Amino acid sequence: MLNNIKFFDKYTSNIYLSIDVKDVIYSKSSKYQKIHILDTEDFGKILVLDGSIQTTEMDEFHYHEMIVHVPLLTHPNPKNILIIGGGDGGCCKEVLKHNPEKVVCVEIDEEVVKSCEKYMAMIGEKSFSNQSVELKIDDGIKFVEYDNNKFDVIIIDSTDPVEIAEGLFSKKFYSKIYSKLEKDGIMVCQSESPFFHFETLKKVRNYLNDIFPIVKTYLSYIPTYPSGMWSFTLASKKYNPLIEENIINKRLKERKINTKYYNAEIHNSAFSIPEWIKHEIIT
Repeated sequence: MLNNIKFFDKYTSNIYLSIDVKDVIYSKSSKYQKIHILDTEDFGKILVLDGSIQTTEMDEFHYHEMIVHVPLLTHPNPKNILIIGGGDGGCCKEVLKHNPEKVVCVEIDEEVVKSCEKYMAMIGEKSFSNQSVELKIDDGIKFVEYDNNKFDVIIIDSTDPVEIAEGLFSKKFYSKIYSKLEKDGIMVCQSESPFFHFETLKKVRNYLNDIFPIVKTYLSYIPTYPSGMWSFTLASKKYNPLIEENIINKRLKERKINTKYYNAEIHNSAFSIPEWIKHEIIT
């Protein structure tokens, strides 16, 4: 919600993040959600959907690099990639650093794509215009039902599990994702804040453990997300993401990838999670 020159992102009924706003650059209600793009002194431009921060110019790479490079550098040869969500273009930008043959991006809300391309272009860097990218304005849940292609890596860059995104956190959807992957395929999803949304993380883990042979949760630190601690959960048919640093560095060099947050040390250390989380989700 907006209050004069203040934006408040509500974490719980008692906890908010407050940010001073210089200007409301864009405000519109699409078919699916309320979209705001705000200009701020400390975080640059901020994308807000239904009152919750999705990304900012200042810290977007903390999220996009970690949701993309961990699975794609775990895979030895990721050529065909599916991104569900990610209308800001940040995931697509990072995926293109791996020189894939084909990237399919499925975003339900065209207004998010248009507004971010116009007002937050530095996040996506025109990635949807790349010749290897196919942008589909569609419901990701429906897409995986009718599409006949298989993918090496599937990235689920969703909003929180409410309303239009709720089905992206279901066991039925994850089962369909499994069938859309090649025999050595990997999927990853954002699995919310362990501190504020632990039950969501636990549910995601339980569902994926029933479907995939390898399931691991890792963390990144994103200043504008609830608690600053954010989780991602990776599920793999074949490859364990805990791999030697020299292998990761070799792949980074071969693919000529430059990053601001991710590196080989962080790749493995991100899977070292606090005991209170491990106790509940590792079985």
